[in-house]
Amino acid sequence: MAANTSKTARASVKAGQKSGAAGGLNVLGEFKYLIPLNSGKHVYLRNLTDGRTLHLATGSEAFTEAVKALAAAGHGAKIKAELEALAAELPAEQGWDTTLKGLEEADVFAAEAVAA
Repeated sequence: MAANTSKTARASVKAGQKSGAAGGLNVLGEFKYLIPLNSGKHVYLRNLTDGRTLHLATGSEAFTEAVKALAAAGHGAKIKAELEALAAELPAEQGWDTTLKGLEEADVFAAEAVAA
């Protein structure tokens, strides 16, 4: 992890890597891309292509572009499934359904079909 990340960010990512922690690895070894923060307003987005973890606002253009890049690299289906799970599991006021809808309207997940 980059040395310029905050101590809180490093601790959050480390806690998420422990088995059974929210946003961590599940029993099948699946990698979680999204770690929700601030009642769904922000997220840590893990990028498997470059090993970085980004802290982004879920409504920002930067978030949309980061997810689009991951979708183009073949990770779109898993990210979409994680967003659908967050929308189902967490309270409606967190807005994960709105986040997913915004990404779909921006054709973020269409990039994966083009790349394949």
